[in-house]
Amino acid sequence: MPYFAKDVDAAFQGAGTKMYPFIGLEIWCVENLSLVPVPKSSHGKLFSGSVYLILNTVLLKDGMLEHDVHYWLGKDANEVESLMVSDKALELDLALGSCTVQYQEKQGQESAKFLSYFKPCIIPCEGVYTSGPERSNRGTYHITLLACKGEHAISVKEVPFSRSSLNHDDVFILDTESKVYLFSGHNSSIQERAKALEVIKYIKEEKHGGKCQVATIEDGKFVGDSDAGEFWSIFGGYAPIPRDSSSFFKKQHDVPFVKLFLITIQGKLCETSSGTFSREMLDREKCYILDCDAEVYVWMGRCTSISERKTSITATEDFLRSQGRSTRSLVMVLTEGSETPKFKSNFVGWPQTDNPKLYEEGKGKVAAIFKQQGYNIKELPEEYCQPLINCRGKLEVWGVNGDHLSIMPSEGDIKLFSGDCHIVKYTYQSSQRDESILYAWLGTASIKEDRVDAISHIINMAKSTKGTPVLAQIFEGKEPDQFFWVTQRLIVLKGGTFTRYINFIQEKGFADNTYSARSSALFRVQGSSLENMQAIQVNMGFHLRAMQYDCLCLVAGSLNSSYCYILQTEAAVFSWIGSLTLSRDHDLLDRMLELLNPAWQPKSFREGGEPDEFWSALGGKVDYPREKEIRKHIEDPHLFVCNCSEDDFKVKEIFSFTQDDLTTEDVFILDCYTEIYVWLGSQSNVQPNLQTIQFGLKYLEGDILAQGLSLETPLYMVTERHEPEFFTCFFDWDVSKSHMDGNSFERKLALLRGEKKLETPPRNSSRTYSSEYYQSGSRSKSVSSTGMPRSASPSLSGSQLASSTAIAKKLLSEQPVNHSSTVDFHKLESRNPADGADLSLVAENDDDDDANLLKYPYERLTLTSDEPVSDIDLTKREAYLSKAEFLEKFGMTTRAFYALPKWRQNKLKISLNLF
Repeated sequence: MPYFAKDVDAAFQGAGTKMYPFIGLEIWCVENLSLVPVPKSSHGKLFSGSVYLILNTVLLKDGMLEHDVHYWLGKDANEVESLMVSDKALELDLALGSCTVQYQEKQGQESAKFLSYFKPCIIPCEGVYTSGPERSNRGTYHITLLACKGEHAISVKEVPFSRSSLNHDDVFILDTESKVYLFSGHNSSIQERAKALEVIKYIKEEKHGGKCQVATIEDGKFVGDSDAGEFWSIFGGYAPIPRDSSSFFKKQHDVPFVKLFLITIQGKLCETSSGTFSREMLDREKCYILDCDAEVYVWMGRCTSISERKTSITATEDFLRSQGRSTRSLVMVLTEGSETPKFKSNFVGWPQTDNPKLYEEGKGKVAAIFKQQGYNIKELPEEYCQPLINCRGKLEVWGVNGDHLSIMPSEGDIKLFSGDCHIVKYTYQSSQRDESILYAWLGTASIKEDRVDAISHIINMAKSTKGTPVLAQIFEGKEPDQFFWVTQRLIVLKGGTFTRYINFIQEKGFADNTYSARSSALFRVQGSSLENMQAIQVNMGFHLRAMQYDCLCLVAGSLNSSYCYILQTEAAVFSWIGSLTLSRDHDLLDRMLELLNPAWQPKSFREGGEPDEFWSALGGKVDYPREKEIRKHIEDPHLFVCNCSEDDFKVKEIFSFTQDDLTTEDVFILDCYTEIYVWLGSQSNVQPNLQTIQFGLKYLEGDILAQGLSLETPLYMVTERHEPEFFTCFFDWDVSKSHMDGNSFERKLALLRGEKKLETPPRNSSRTYSSEYYQSGSRSKSVSSTGMPRSASPSLSGSQLASSTAIAKKLLSEQPVNHSSTVDFHKLESRNPADGADLSLVAENDDDDDANLLKYPYERLTLTSDEPVSDIDLTKREAYLSKAEFLEKFGMTTRAFYALPKWRQNKLKISLNLF
């Protein structure tokens, strides 16, 4: 316990660290003015005559423990216990190091976060909690009428069993001994009705042992319905519900401004300002109230005492009571350093506190707790992204050249240019069917018009693509790991090759810095394996970025001890190995040298052993980063439901989310910090593709979680029933649920009745190109079903392109311009021919002329041929050469060639443009 142990209740000894793996709820109840722990079997069973203290602990992906403290006040609880539990919440915060957020929860007015802990709902019990054995309460079944409200976090209240309790706005559950009835007010939403069915399922299992009937009654529609007749007979007969009947749940109204009050040591409130606030206004030796009407925050400085903090809570409760807001305002207590994003959003320019060292310390602390509990763990492992989809599919790449798409080679390495925009289409076989992803890759120096056209193209390609592809907008330098796994071997070059870029630099009189084989260039080599490696050309001298020239940037300043580099000059090629690199990085360097130019004979050296000619080629030796580059921690995901109109965009967070929260009538945003997903329900009234992109851009601009989101954050558009594995991995996913027919209510009702009705499954289109996948499982080539290389752009009508371009221009109008087919090498086995050459290939391709294969001239077999050969095995282009031409090009016989290791064969084929 910390030094202030005398101020902390002994019941909190070990709180937040007792459970494995340190996540979940710990609950205490006040009984006889003492805290007693509530067993897990009684979690969620709250008594209206008691008060509870609830601690929720989550182990975050960055290694830190996150704690939320809630104290729940039953409507019949006495005032002494209510005051006591608020003090105990402060003590628990102290025991945990003053890093919690504390919520005051009143029965019937609970926060969405609190409700999310108790799925599907809380139904408070009458009476007072006792820690002794539960008493059996058998006898006449007590009929109850419950009012339900909420589309995602549902509030449930028991209301008087009377016909007058019913209204048109809420959903009601009538629980009788033999049957449970759902009555839906005609003003209630489909989502609310669906959520109420989850409550009925809970009641059926908990109170009826799963043995009772379920009936649904719709407000105003009961003629000829036997269930409706039974329902109204329980109330003594049917009578219309008055139009002016009001909901049992109070609506929250937005207010035009907030107020900030200083709380004195005596508990007096002094208004300091209203309207605009800054972080500097909060003194760490004082306590404050930020009044947002529906939400009231108590902010306590780090240097305040526990007595001052208790005084602040009492002053806040007195303030709300004097204004008649005790039952409608949610009180949240924050200690300096634990501010929530919503609290920070009320202050202008709240400083970002992203400290990588803090995350490393967090991992160490949690590892120590594991060890303390008996687990032999030295440290938490660093997380590396692994591919979550099949990465041996079909890749097609285009360059955006106005309203035309120019096909680009997608075999071997993929070359993208910073001054251009590119479309990358990846098609792969999932566990269910064939899926595809359409990436719009936007270079940092690309022209705005090209970016607009890139978005337009992927939208129109999606319309013409079989199935419903995932759309993605990604920026150079901000690519998601999944993109690197898909492209496998990616080279990003300076400059551009298409019309708008060329015209722009000519109009401005800028020198063309587009990469060529004869130019000087510096490449940073990166990646985590041989199957997702990249060579990125870094800055050399002046460079074009965001349509303007930055100041002179010497190449040497682009070095970093965490990477390996390749320096290409007219006179020589150098490979530079950073002092902090691993053997894995050295393998990547060797393979990338072969991909860039197999004929290179580089001068290789480690950091610190550079020759003078190396520094001379870089323009002189200057300082560069020498500390280990720490991989950014992975944030825990957040799910938001969108509520949008023409002029307004609002989101509401869904806590403790599950797949069931993705209601088919809505649009959701899954914020993973490094990636943003917009999920579109199949029955939402939002136009696919166009509006979903706009929602994502608005979310990035709003930065709801105040985490400093970049507008260049990768943005995915996902449609219901076509979710990729890299989206579903954030849920406990049931594929059958995502393919059910009907709206949310109809689906939940079918599940409740055991009538799971699935949509007609889409035909698996894998047969249309399954022959393009190698027997070995490696990447297929970009060829048509006839075997001809793809050379034409996708067919787009003029009206399609014009319509999409107009919307894309609108979507990108606010974005700043200044933004900061491949093959599998079978793990590039470098075996000695004597130890394992592919003897079957040697036998098949002996010194004879391969009489079973037609022979073609070399010029027609290359990747860049103007007259390519059709109907050949694109994995073995060399096999169609005559014996004489094979010997001329490769300098060896076919027997000698096929005796080489596979990676060496591929290297030679790449150099001859045959791979």
